[in-house]
Amino acid sequence: MTFVSTIARYVLKKCLWLLLGFLCVSILLVASLNFIDPPVWGWKLQRQIMPPENYPAQIQHQWVKWAQISKNLKLAVIASEDQLFAQHSGFDFNSIIDALNANAQGKRIRGASTISQQTAKNLFLWSSKSFLRKGIEAWLTVLMELMLKKQRILELYLNLVEFGPGIFGVEAASQHYYKKSSQRISVRDAARLASVLPNPYRFHVNQPSKYVIQRTLWIEKQMRQLGKAALP
Repeated sequence: MTFVSTIARYVLKKCLWLLLGFLCVSILLVASLNFIDPPVWGWKLQRQIMPPENYPAQIQHQWVKWAQISKNLKLAVIASEDQLFAQHSGFDFNSIIDALNANAQGKRIRGASTISQQTAKNLFLWSSKSFLRKGIEAWLTVLMELMLKKQRILELYLNLVEFGPGIFGVEAASQHYYKKSSQRISVRDAARLASVLPNPYRFHVNQPSKYVIQRTLWIEKQMRQLGKAALP
């Protein structure tokens, strides 16, 4: 056996051990979400380590359980972000194909991430469009769909998503923008909150642009059409 082949075998062995370690750790982390409300998550850490311009010094966040969140909020984010959430297994392949076709034709870049994928990204990952990050996101999404109930995935999403600079989760957003708990949010207010989720740094709940107003009305219409059957 040559020196080069010995080194190659050594490197391959180390890589396999690293891969096995990653798989075990990721399985344990996702399984723990059945019992633990994460005190910290990837997206929040990135904002604190590399804050955008004029980022607030004080982050707003308060965890709320599933039963304490208005059905209007649950339905609004489904209507806005992932209307097949209760039906798919983590990926909306039709939307992925449509997005790939649109992007290949040079149209406005569009994404096709489900709520499950967004939750995996917000929890564990960083903002990047690399294939490595997307691959890890896909693996974590599969684990979450296998190990967590749909209600729990949506609960995590609603508690972690950013509705404005430093405003994480529906409870903080409800208190900040409407001075009420997330349990008492109306259909209109829920739709307005969901309308900024594509980019809460560009779109604003308290200073809605024409786009945000139109999107709010569209989300309300989708909520009426979907009904409570869309909820997990």
